[in-house]
Amino acid sequence: MKVHETRSHAHMSGDEQKGNLRKHKAEGKLPEAEQTQKKAKSENDNGRSVNGAGDVASEYNEFCKAVEENLSVDQIKEVLDINGQDSSAPEETLLAQCQDLLFYGALAKCPLCEGSLICDNEKRFICGGEISEWCSCVFSTKNPPRKEEPIKIPDSVMNSAISDLIKKHQDPKSRPKRELGSADKPFAGMMISLMGRLTRTHQYWKKKIERNGGKVSNTVQGVTCLVVSPAERERGGTSKMVEAMEQGLPVVSEAWLIDSVEKHEAQPLEAYDVVSDLSVEGKGIPWDKQDPSEEAIESLSAELKMYGKRGVYMDTKLQERGGKIFEKDGLLYNCAFSLCDLGKGRNEYCIMQLITVPESNLNMYFKRGKVGDDPNAEERLEEWEDEDAAIKEFARLFEEVTGNEFEPWEREKKIQKKPHKFFPIDMDDGVEVRSGALGLRQLGVASAHCKLDSFVANFIKVLCGQEIYKYALMELAMDPPDLPMGMLTDIHLKRCEEVLLEFVEKIKTTKETGQKAEAMWADFSSRWFSLMHSTRPMRLHDVHELADHAASAFETVRDINTASRLIGDMRGDTLDDPLSDRYKRLGCKISVVDKESDDYKMVVKYLETTYEPVKVSDVEYGASVQNVFAVESEAIPSLDEIKKLPNKVLLWCGSRSSNLLRHIYKGFLPAVCSLPVPGYMFGRAIVCSDAAAEAARYGFTAVDRPEGFLVLAVASLGEEVTEFTSPPEDTKTLEDKKMGVKGLGRKKTEESEHFMWRDDIKVPCGRLVPSEHKDSSLEYNEYAVYDPKQTSIRFLVEVKYEEKGTEIVDVEPE
Repeated sequence: MKVHETRSHAHMSGDEQKGNLRKHKAEGKLPEAEQTQKKAKSENDNGRSVNGAGDVASEYNEFCKAVEENLSVDQIKEVLDINGQDSSAPEETLLAQCQDLLFYGALAKCPLCEGSLICDNEKRFICGGEISEWCSCVFSTKNPPRKEEPIKIPDSVMNSAISDLIKKHQDPKSRPKRELGSADKPFAGMMISLMGRLTRTHQYWKKKIERNGGKVSNTVQGVTCLVVSPAERERGGTSKMVEAMEQGLPVVSEAWLIDSVEKHEAQPLEAYDVVSDLSVEGKGIPWDKQDPSEEAIESLSAELKMYGKRGVYMDTKLQERGGKIFEKDGLLYNCAFSLCDLGKGRNEYCIMQLITVPESNLNMYFKRGKVGDDPNAEERLEEWEDEDAAIKEFARLFEEVTGNEFEPWEREKKIQKKPHKFFPIDMDDGVEVRSGALGLRQLGVASAHCKLDSFVANFIKVLCGQEIYKYALMELAMDPPDLPMGMLTDIHLKRCEEVLLEFVEKIKTTKETGQKAEAMWADFSSRWFSLMHSTRPMRLHDVHELADHAASAFETVRDINTASRLIGDMRGDTLDDPLSDRYKRLGCKISVVDKESDDYKMVVKYLETTYEPVKVSDVEYGASVQNVFAVESEAIPSLDEIKKLPNKVLLWCGSRSSNLLRHIYKGFLPAVCSLPVPGYMFGRAIVCSDAAAEAARYGFTAVDRPEGFLVLAVASLGEEVTEFTSPPEDTKTLEDKKMGVKGLGRKKTEESEHFMWRDDIKVPCGRLVPSEHKDSSLEYNEYAVYDPKQTSIRFLVEVKYEEKGTEIVDVEPE
């Protein structure tokens, strides 16, 4: 084997550094420097952590000094072992464990996972075990459970100079109770103001801030700080932000809230400043240490480095020399892995490839690192003369990384997740849309050579461009540059769906509360974000977050995978009219609706009448119709077919632009699961609304990307419609019987203004007025059907979102 190129940025691990610094005394005692540190920590912290009793604190300090001066490392380990404690921790932490045990008693096992408890920086006791093979234990407490039995003392300690002192605390009845000093709530005494589009809602942060001792103000008068998205600075900010700056108030990023809550103490405001010209721009900082909006900018601008199962990883530079993924006996030697353990705060990836290069030996590429911290990743490229030896080394590395054998995985997808090991991301053989779709520079050329109607060509250009898919994955934090999340196998997507459905059923029946409930959610979150690799995984806490960051995210990733397969690789064929080619692949007819036609006027009236402004922070956005496209698709029931069904209604459906291609190509799919939140409360159904305002929430993109699409579809509700004002307890019956469902919202459309379209299709177009259902969980009416054959997409409505009060200008395509 010859090392062709090596780049390892992996710094020496903490254990290695500590190992090099350890110089034990001949008798095996801890280093004097470490003794001094431990002594200082004991003297500094314990006086205020032992029940607030000065005499006990003083006694404990003297006790710690005696143990430190008289017991060797071997004796300390012996004490821990004989009392059933973990002695595998780094040596510098063993002394504190032993002192705590001999004075306060042996710690009991973790109540969540039966793991061993350890003291974490004199602030809390945490568990070093695992909830499951996916997640480390998340148990923590300031008052740990202890064994109600005498301390066991080994003979070597019984014969030491401090045996009498230790015996004094052997009986549990004579031991004091230790409680670590309870830290103040991080926001105690603070008044905080929120502004802008944060990653969590203002209502979420209001509850979180109040729970942690603070208060939230709608103004900046008298506040401690103003929390904003850094994007607010780029757009000039609102009057609130200007006022805060004029008053010299700290203006900080949302990361300050997140870090202060996680670390249980308020972090320095100046470290999170977003308006000072002296602030760090973020370049070179690991993504998980950046504000989410800054991280999003970096991930959005990052180029996808591996487009699929046959994609040679970009950083190898071997694709420039004609490099291809090595294939033998039906196996492609290209693997990607993910590891997300929220209990330990780990979010990592790994890449392994064997690459053939013309007129060269076989090359092996290996990369492993923390997501968003590329400079510190471990990376190597090696050239192998012996093909069999390279294959064996690849298989060995696969087993080292996953704890499983390579061939059973690659041939049959058989694998068992092992604790602290990576799990494969099963890439498909294709080109991910972030790589294969048209880039901004290619779109103009492709459009100019397109033989389609100019309006249709511009619409297909949107669906075949990289932008809508990049932004969708960025908004979901599922756009890692190292792994192609838009080119996954159906087997992998099915595995994700099964994990989600299994957890949905679990939370319906669980009675767990407190830390056991937190552990359940942490375990699922770690599992989910290992399978659905994310640039910023989070610990989900409730069904609303489950809907937004798991169910909805899964549906979008699934639909983007469909787009990747249909679009394929368009990078080299812009002169061959690729837009017309992809239009044919769609198997549909799309035509622009004449703006003077009755259908166009009907659609505009329906939108304008049932629309309410989308509100983002303090700004309201209206929507105007730019174009209306009529759709006839082979995958969707025709208008003639749908007219044969009873009780037909023309309804709005909201959709990300990234999901549109799949809807046109395959038709609507029911929601992936049933959750008691809007969009999922009726189970695995196709959900629409009679209010354009509801659909606009899903079609809204961002302030800097004002174009979006709404869908108008005819839905047959059947002979009998069941009405609800709250989530039904049994959605399975609704699904099985394929019943028509109407969720009654707090607002409804004025029924006297409704009219019929195409003879017998009801258009519930009317002013939005308060309904009699003031306590409904829905703001607007929702309709649900369970059979895709009961829906027919009729129109795609191109809209432009504009800040209220600004002039909207229509621009005709050339």
